[in-house]
Amino acid sequence: MKNNKIVTLFLILAIALMSFACTIFAGGPEYPPTKIAISTEAVGNLDAELQAAQTASVESGVLSITINETQITSLLANKLNSQPDPFIKNPQVYLQNGEIQVFGQATQGNLMVNVRIILQASIDPEGMPVLTITSADFGPFPAPEGLNKTVSSFIDQAFTGAIGPAATGLRIETINIADGIMTLTGKVK
Repeated sequence: MKNNKIVTLFLILAIALMSFACTIFAGGPEYPPTKIAISTEAVGNLDAELQAAQTASVESGVLSITINETQITSLLANKLNSQPDPFIKNPQVYLQNGEIQVFGQATQGNLMVNVRIILQASIDPEGMPVLTITSADFGPFPAPEGLNKTVSSFIDQAFTGAIGPAATGLRIETINIADGIMTLTGKVK
């Protein structure tokens, strides 16, 4: 009988120690059912399309850039993977109904949650794109202090870094987001 208690206590202790070594999933918003593939080829295609749009704009004075979900997801994943401790992992970016919806996974200690950040794209008075967080869901965690500023800055850098060379001398006039595609149009100054 005494041996059974010792074995039971030992098993409980072993299970408790194993749980500390594991990451525990604590919920959060569900990813949409359609998974977006991440590839370096998509980032390369985006770069090529931006260069082609820039070349075409020299003659017409009009620049039109189209970015799809695979390209923007791959671009964000590439930027996140280059950081030592990214704020989210496994990103998925959906371009639907006028919104940029970013899904990912955040880890705090041994807890991991799904994250959803919804952004609106607008245009500032100088004709440059501006991304604003309209909502953020970190599951049971409160949104971290300064989240809006940090995430907006990071995503803005990734976004404007991608279109930066094409945007030189560009004044954005429209941003349309629907059905997995974001289209930016503007005039070359």
